[in-house]
Amino acid sequence: MYTLIDGKKTSAEIREEIRREVAEIRRQGGKAPHLAAILVGHDGASETYVAAKEKACREVGFDSTVIRLEEDVTQEELLDHVRHINEDPAVDGLIVQLPLPAHLDEQQVIETIRPEKDVDGFHPVNVGRMTIGLPAFISATPAGILELLRRYKVETGGKHCVVIGRSNIVGKPVSILLSRKEEPGNCTVTLCHSRTHDLTAFTRQADIIIAALGKARFLTGEMVKEGVTVIDVGITRVRSDKTRSGWKLYGDVDFETVAPKSRFITPVPGGVGPMTIVSLLRNTLLSAQKVIYP
Repeated sequence: MYTLIDGKKTSAEIREEIRREVAEIRRQGGKAPHLAAILVGHDGASETYVAAKEKACREVGFDSTVIRLEEDVTQEELLDHVRHINEDPAVDGLIVQLPLPAHLDEQQVIETIRPEKDVDGFHPVNVGRMTIGLPAFISATPAGILELLRRYKVETGGKHCVVIGRSNIVGKPVSILLSRKEEPGNCTVTLCHSRTHDLTAFTRQADIIIAALGKARFLTGEMVKEGVTVIDVGITRVRSDKTRSGWKLYGDVDFETVAPKSRFITPVPGGVGPMTIVSLLRNTLLSAQKVIYP
């Protein structure tokens, strides 16, 4: 019988921990952590995500600011907003909601954010520090995955972890994090992707699988061994005549066939997803406390 890794429940517990920590800071006369977000254009998914971040900030006692810019904003105008927040001592963390419109250079925007305010963990300085084991802001999804493994006491030392997907946001960083000399960590990690030959040969050997490739129900029961731990990062909307909205959310894992062979498994929705915003809150709190960059 598998154990369901409940990201919704875990994220609620962490939010309460953060809320109590912020309340104590305020009780001692300190200022609330402050998260700023820049939102360009009117993309529905981005609007929803930023609104969820605003709500989460309110729930834990953070201050929050959202700067809304029109889709035709120029690169220099956007960078000016980033530089202004960089210089604002009242703001502890800054995120620029991605993706940006096609005419804007995302990488230049990311590199303009000061590393000490880069609570998304995308700046090359934070990525580099993470890679060599220095304190760094770790991007939200990999940080959330590690926290789920930690809180559910999933044994990782000496285990073979297969990561499916090599994105800069999830696949690459989580492969590095799970190979570090820490817990969770100390895994032997295989990073697989769309060009990997005979992927099933790797997944059948895996003690832990991180599926982050964005293909609905890609990983099936016949691709895994008994007792595997499966972390499903993917989320894909598929048309369905069985739901009121006309859509159903699926992960990268075919839950019905993989779960019976698993020891631990995350659901979609309600697994990794809820951990992303809470990881962002945690990074913002660390920034306010000057933990990563004293």
